[in-house]
Amino acid sequence: MNRKLGFAALLALVIGNMIGSGIYLLPATLAPLGWNQLAGWGITICGALALALVFARLGARIPLAGGPYAYARAAFGPLAGFTTAWSYWVMSWVGNAALAVATISALSLIFPVIGQVQGLPALLAVGCVWIVTLVNIRGVQAAGRVQEVTVALKLLPLIVLIGLAAWLLISGSERAPDPGVPFSTGALASAAGLTFWGFLGLEAATIPADKIDDPARNVPRATLWGVAITGLVYIGISTAFALYMPVAEATASAAPVADFLGRYLGTNLAMVVAACAAISAFGTLNGWVLVQAEMPWAMAKGGVFPQWFASENARGAPVRSHLVSSGLLSLVTLLNYQKGMGELFAFVASVSLAAGLLAYLISALAALKLVRGDALLTPAAIVAAGFTVWAEWGLGGEAMAYGAVLIAAGLPVYWWVSSAKSS
Repeated sequence: MNRKLGFAALLALVIGNMIGSGIYLLPATLAPLGWNQLAGWGITICGALALALVFARLGARIPLAGGPYAYARAAFGPLAGFTTAWSYWVMSWVGNAALAVATISALSLIFPVIGQVQGLPALLAVGCVWIVTLVNIRGVQAAGRVQEVTVALKLLPLIVLIGLAAWLLISGSERAPDPGVPFSTGALASAAGLTFWGFLGLEAATIPADKIDDPARNVPRATLWGVAITGLVYIGISTAFALYMPVAEATASAAPVADFLGRYLGTNLAMVVAACAAISAFGTLNGWVLVQAEMPWAMAKGGVFPQWFASENARGAPVRSHLVSSGLLSLVTLLNYQKGMGELFAFVASVSLAAGLLAYLISALAALKLVRGDALLTPAAIVAAGFTVWAEWGLGGEAMAYGAVLIAAGLPVYWWVSSAKSS
């Protein structure tokens, strides 16, 4: 039985892992920046496309499971491969806590009692984690089907919003007042820093390379098309808000996409959009749970992680890796249950990004070493490396410190496995 992902499921994995809950919340955060937000999106999209080209080229040349791990190991050796994989794995299961919380946060708009009971959001978030974990344990085909359905549902209100804005533009409708925010380096940096979260997952197609039909062809296609489509959606949403939603209203909104649509189509859409936002975050969680289990499995297969993680079930799913990864994810969520939903989302998102950016940086450097003489890839890899360093700096000292501690925690594991192999 063919248990591999085709191009459609792979494209859904890439788009679904990037478009999560963030785009339903970011318009409110970006609104005070005025037109700087569009420039920020432009900078981030350029950085994301550079990273996409890096992963597309590497995925075609080295179609091995583990993506960043495989590239770092091939370029710089086992220790670099382990450090890259560990940082990416940490980013995955820590960041998934933010996605699980975002799913419940959206549901709380439909069922307000969720937010009124302390600890209940965290418990429900953990429940979501284990639902998608069980789906993924059934194999990549089951996860792929969930991803295809949730991507279609999550894009629906966003496409309606973009179409509505296009109609308003064509019909000459009155625009929102210009906020009068001047372009500045600080505002651009803030906008770009906020928007990079929306592109995490662009490399998702490279992780389960051994479970993909024709990976040398489909991984590059899914990666580049996924980033391009996602970038167009983000630019369309941001432009719509800049043109037709007053800054004060957008900034004060707890559900900006719902409020935008309600402003022009009626106020009864809030619950529908909240449901789509919950589905969006749930689908992204599904894709990232698939990815988070593949990395320790690939490390175990490569001999830099305990062999216990290399086990698969009859459907080719790394069950043990799933159970440990989702267990750690559940622990992160429950240990921070006292935080509010918004506070918990921001905390785990920044820490996971600080840890995971190392994987992007080493992948870009690996491309410079492994694929030489490529006139397009070399400048893209340089841009990607510079962008990841800049994004890391923009996260601030606290997030970087937590990220460094999480990465350092993996070194004893590497030394233990290395010692066991040499003895």
